[in-house]
Amino acid sequence: MITKNITLAGHAGTGKTTLMEALLYQGGKIERMGTVASGNTISDYTPEEIKRQSSVYTAIGSITIGEQKINLLDTPGMFDFAGSMVQGIAAADCVMITVSGKSGVRVGTKKAYRAAQGKPRMFVVTKLDDDNANFYNVLTDLKSTFGPSVCPVVVPVIVDRKVDSYINLIEMKAYRYDNSGKAMEIPMPTAEVSEKLSYRVDGLIQAFSEAVAETDEALFEKFFSGEEFTQKERIDGIHKGMQDGTITPVACVSAQNLEGIDLLCKEMELLVPQPAAEILAENAEGEPVELHPDETEPVCVQVFQTLADPFVGKLSMIRVISGTLTTGSELINASTGDTEKISKLYFLCGKKQLETALCKAGDIVAATKLGAKTGDTLCDSSRVVSLPKPEFPKPCYRVAVRPASRGDESKVSSAMQRLLEEDQTITYTQDPLTKEMILSGLGEQHLMAVVSKLKNDFGVDVELTAPKIPYRETIRKKVKVQGKHKKQSGGHGQYGDVWIEFEPYPSDELVFEERVFGGAVPKNFFPAVEKGLQESVTKGVLAGFPVVGVKAILVDGSYHPVDSSEMAFKTATSIAYKEGMKQAEPTLLEPIGALAVTIPDSNTGDIMGELNKRRGRVLGMNPSEEAGVTIILAEVPIREMTDFATQLRQITQGEGTFTLEPVRYEQLPANLTTEVIAAASE
Repeated sequence: MITKNITLAGHAGTGKTTLMEALLYQGGKIERMGTVASGNTISDYTPEEIKRQSSVYTAIGSITIGEQKINLLDTPGMFDFAGSMVQGIAAADCVMITVSGKSGVRVGTKKAYRAAQGKPRMFVVTKLDDDNANFYNVLTDLKSTFGPSVCPVVVPVIVDRKVDSYINLIEMKAYRYDNSGKAMEIPMPTAEVSEKLSYRVDGLIQAFSEAVAETDEALFEKFFSGEEFTQKERIDGIHKGMQDGTITPVACVSAQNLEGIDLLCKEMELLVPQPAAEILAENAEGEPVELHPDETEPVCVQVFQTLADPFVGKLSMIRVISGTLTTGSELINASTGDTEKISKLYFLCGKKQLETALCKAGDIVAATKLGAKTGDTLCDSSRVVSLPKPEFPKPCYRVAVRPASRGDESKVSSAMQRLLEEDQTITYTQDPLTKEMILSGLGEQHLMAVVSKLKNDFGVDVELTAPKIPYRETIRKKVKVQGKHKKQSGGHGQYGDVWIEFEPYPSDELVFEERVFGGAVPKNFFPAVEKGLQESVTKGVLAGFPVVGVKAILVDGSYHPVDSSEMAFKTATSIAYKEGMKQAEPTLLEPIGALAVTIPDSNTGDIMGELNKRRGRVLGMNPSEEAGVTIILAEVPIREMTDFATQLRQITQGEGTFTLEPVRYEQLPANLTTEVIAAASE
């Protein structure tokens, strides 16, 4: 039996989950269709998905069509959960991109199309039952956005602004559906009927035939001579075109009414190419190795998704690339060199698990208790190779995290480690400067989903706040001050006296020198002076931020042969430090980040204005490798970038991305210094 893995992707709200439900119903896997609004679909079964009424994770189901097993992967469309879409596409042989018949091409459509680069792709225009749906406007939109590769294979016949029937251009047959979604073949529209429609059926057939003809010289000659293609020739032409990227078929459905679902199943069976005959991997020496979807080859599998289940533990979603995977198998993790033992294997349909003893090349299965991470390759010891790991979007939205209850730090850390295995688009690290725990992700909704999972699955409550800005303090002029500590109390007293010069110096750490002449301060007290300074610079005199860019020179002082001690000189040094900082024109420094923003050309003006409002300095604009896209390079104060991820998404409708890396410190403007000092004193 041939196995095909087809991933559903596209903009949020275009009907991926409803289409998945309809396909599972058509394939006899479920007895009745659920709805997203009711929260009873196969795909969206977690509490978070039911609450949001949208997908957060990639869900898996399968149907059998003829002699083919079709694994379906329903991925999220929201940009905040793009990591799950990447995981789903990584396991796909073909990517089916849903496009709403009402709203047409959206940003999510383009992102899914780009993410599926190198794999066969097809479009499915959904929601044709909507009163405002217009298939032919959407088809024109697809052609203008994605070029001449867009090729309709199933089209609707529209009468009085409603879908009357569907034409399968592969079969050259027309079908009409009754209220139960059952299809009945009807005659193809006549020339007279076609003339009355807002489009010409014969024109669509001509465009379809041209696309097929372009895939092969023999087909082109046949088309040029005026001969009609056979159904096999049409299918072979579409196969070749999908494999080399010159054809992107377009089908259409009304999934809620089951209209066109049976035709889509035919297209999945006939048009979607079989899995690639060979997949390239690398051995330990970096040399290419060809893998084949052959169940007799040595086993090679790749983990494409990890689920953190509080009851089952870690569940690893695996695609079998070659060979036959069985329970009890011992495989080598090519990333770590560790041996992984396969304990239990399950086929999934949403949250339902069906245990199996084996699965063959091309299939998707879940395994428990593996140490492997997402992207890792597991192989038979006779042939250890590594498959390319998927590239995930970089996290760009940051919040500070602290437990809602004191003492829960270890619980939070443990739960977060589980979630980090599941989601490659989040990070959880301690800021070395502010000592806060920082959670980063793709957006506010993404991090709220993480918080919800922490509470629902791991019983841990956390609070999120804006991260602290790691300001620094420095001085702007050179001063010389005395620090004297003298105290008499009964027996031995305390005596330390130092003269220290403080001056600006280009260094992130305190630079200490001594230039004492004549033994005014004995050498054995020099370390005490330096230690006193090192302890003092951890807290500045303006707002208590660490001090940088200072050089301290011990130039003079005095001591008492009995009362002087290391503690006395440390105290004297602290006194000199406080006085010296006040006199040396202290100022605040703010961190500056190097920003790279990737945006559509049409948004450059808006983003330039936004960066100016945030006190940014634009350093240049470079064209991206992708047409119509610009990369803006700038330097921006990090304090101004807290909500930039949200603003960028609004301006670009989700198309913009950015990276921000701290590079240096600069003086904080005077009008902001008072505000920062006041906030620090609260």
